[in-house]
Amino acid sequence: MSQLSLKPIAPYQATEGEPYMNQNQREHFRNVLQQIKSGLGEDIDRTVHTMQDEATVFADPNDRATQESDISLELRNRDRERKLIKKINEMLNKINADEYGYCENCGIEIGLGRLEARPTATQCIDCKSLDEIREKQMAK
Repeated sequence: MSQLSLKPIAPYQATEGEPYMNQNQREHFRNVLQQIKSGLGEDIDRTVHTMQDEATVFADPNDRATQESDISLELRNRDRERKLIKKINEMLNKINADEYGYCENCGIEIGLGRLEARPTATQCIDCKSLDEIREKQMAK
């Protein structure tokens, strides 16, 4: 993924007594999210160009099947990235509305560490863990 080739943004270092999700923190996460989004956009553009350039009709059925399989995998990956871009846009809207960084379930702070690891997180670690436990129980 090209967002890995972009210069990584250093994790936010909060100072003691600093209010949670202040302007500096919101700006930091806005930059992180925009950088990820930019990298994903480049990947999507590159895939489109690659698929156009490599559009070949193979006479051999095995070659054709391999190409179709590769294209299918690539399109699935791009679809996942498209969904991530949508999620990033939702997070950017939350930042603009001063709602970013708080659990959608219980309303407590998600935490800077968790947001650094997953900037699109919408739940605190406790609520997410409970959801995962419920999912496992429902699967049984």
